[in-house]
Amino acid sequence: MDAIAPSPLKPAPERRDRYRVFRAVPTRWSDNDIYGHVNNVVYYSWFDTVINALLIEHGALDMHQGKTIGLVVQTHCDYFAALAFPQTVQAGIRVARAGRSSVRYEIGLFAQGAQTAAAQGHFVHVYVQRQTQRPVTALPAPLQAVVDRLSVA
Repeated sequence: MDAIAPSPLKPAPERRDRYRVFRAVPTRWSDNDIYGHVNNVVYYSWFDTVINALLIEHGALDMHQGKTIGLVVQTHCDYFAALAFPQTVQAGIRVARAGRSSVRYEIGLFAQGAQTAAAQGHFVHVYVQRQTQRPVTALPAPLQAVVDRLSVA
């Protein structure tokens, strides 16, 4: 029988100063699971929410009429400390990589006032034409402006 390859080392939690912008995320009673902390699936919902809300606020995403939409092709999360209702979570956002049609957003989730992440992960969007579902040839200018603002590369 073949041995199972060891998994890569888990990254260390990152510090707050590694992120470009922050958004507050209030926890809800229903976010907690039976163990008394936020269920892991909620973290992915927060990733989706903070990225899309930021894009909408900056005119880079029109969910209903926009010609370009972002499709999630990859997501990942590492957990370091529990978060629970009734905390307010602070989501740090940055862009690690951007290509002609894709963007890797990285998110750090922090307990209010904490200097290190309780969880961190990434979310990759491939931007496509709404009608054809084919990748765009270049990110639209409003989206590129947000990407440039959030870029750490």
